[in-house]
Formats: sequence, C-alpha cells, structure tokens
Amino acid sequence: MTTMTAFPLSEVSRKVLRLQVITVIWMSAEAIVSLGTAWSSRSPALFAFGGDSLVELFSASVVFWRFVTHTTEERAERTAARTAGALLFALGALVVFGSVTTLLGYNQPTPSRLGIGVLVAAIAIMPWLAREKRRLSGLTGSAALRADAAQSNLCAYLALVALVGLAVNVIWHIRWADPLAALAVVPFIAYEGFEAVRGRPCGCK
Repeated sequence: MTTMTAFPLSEVSRKVLRLQVITVIWMSAEAIVSLGTAWSSRSPALFAFGGDSLVELFSASVVFWRFVTHTTEERAERTAARTAGALLFALGALVVFGSVTTLLGYNQPTPSRLGIGVLVAAIAIMPWLAREKRRLSGLTGSAALRADAAQSNLCAYLALVALVGLAVNVIWHIRWADPLAALAVVPFIAYEGFEAVRGRPCGCK
C-alpha cells in the first residue's frame, strides 16, 4: 500500500528508524531491569510488565528490520504480529500461574523501589513513543508500525496498573496487591495478543 506524504519517504523512514533505535534501547533496559527485579523481589506484577517489554522489544526490532530492508511484504508483517500474539498468550498464562501461586502463599513478593522507578519512567516515556509511532504509521502505511504503536501505548497502561500494586505493597505492606495487579493486566495482555493474531494490531486509521 502506498501513502501520499508531505515528506520524502526516505526522510520519514529515517525518523522511523531513529524512533525504533530509541525504542529498542529503552525496551532492552526496561526488560532487563523489570525481569531482574521481578526475580529478586518475586513480583508477579513486575514479571508481567517485563515480559510484555520483551514482546515490545521483538515488535520494535521487526519494525526496524522492515524499514532498514525497505520491505513492504505484508506476509512478513502478519507473521511477526501473529508471533507476538502467541508470545503474549504464553506470557498471560505464566502471569496467571505466578500470581495464583503467590496468592496461595508459595511466593512472598517484597517491596521494590527499583521496580517502582522503572514503572514511573515507562509511564513517562511510552505514551510519547506510542504517539510518534502512530503519527509515522499514518505517513508510511506500515501495519507493523501501527502494531508497535499499540503495544507502546498498552505498555504505559500496564506500567500504571503494576505501579499501583507495587506502591500499595511498599506503603502499606499488603503483599497480595502485587499479584492482584498482575492478574489485572492479564486481560490487557490477552486482548493485545488476540488482536495481533487476528491481524488487527490496533484501531488506528
């Protein structure tokens, strides 16, 4: 599909690539910190957020590859979106398992200020990334970039929900708030996975 733009395509492509480099760097740091902190603090909410960050990293890498190689093959984009959807379904199942075992007392999440820090940073950064990707997807007509924009936007919501669970645990030492927050993000993860598998990555026009 060809889209008329006010800028040369090469200029728009460079903007996309710069944005994806920022995304890949941030998502790598976000995933490493979130999953590492989730392991040390036994936090299901951080595990859910970190796992979604890994899927977002995969999505950003696919978009970067698509614009570096100048490919417009829709089959490749659909395959990437469906792979991301399958990964999200697997993540949702793992989050449910971890949350339930925590609620049953097999794990005891501890307060994590580092985890709160990365969640606050994500809430600040991800909406801007989502907005820029959505704008550029309109200029390029890329379904993969639209999907990436939707995932960046969802990442901010997941960070907000996880932040509430961690903050409650830090302030009031209510340990069940953490796994409850993790369970609260599962419907969002499942919805994102369902839309990706259907080949409708977001509602962007």
